[in-house]
Amino acid sequence: MSQLVALSLSIGILGGVATFIFLQFLPSYLIWAAFIAWACYFAVGGNAEALKKTIICNIFGAICAWVAALLLLSAPSGAVMAGVIVGVTVLILCLAAHVGALSTIPASVLGYASVFGFLLGNPSANLTKEALLSASPRNALVTVAVSMVIGAIFGLLSSKMSGAITKP
Repeated sequence: MSQLVALSLSIGILGGVATFIFLQFLPSYLIWAAFIAWACYFAVGGNAEALKKTIICNIFGAICAWVAALLLLSAPSGAVMAGVIVGVTVLILCLAAHVGALSTIPASVLGYASVFGFLLGNPSANLTKEALLSASPRNALVTVAVSMVIGAIFGLLSSKMSGAITKP
């Protein structure tokens, strides 16, 4: 079996398993964020080092966006202030790439974008200080980080599964 067929099969099977797990046992978490991290794992290299980079940078990006969201809630509203806050937090996210563990900027950006995807999907419930400071799935940082870690692990599992399928 070719590597592409084996990888496709493993991702298809595990994609169904992940969806079942999220819907059945983790309904407050985000299957779409898990799939983003899963893809990120392969984009970063699809190996043990990629797992580490994906998890660290996805979470770092989520933290940067979470800070931006808190700042947006504290600052005067308006497009200019929002642009400044996002611009500064993304600048920090990119400059942090000087630190080896945070050097995979695309993975950090995916974590950042996932937080705002979650927040803007239901801003009246999620884009509040109460939600952002809670230790619950209403907190974008908690929800996105947990979902993305699970997704990155599924990336590793699909890589291992495809390797096992292609071995003679």
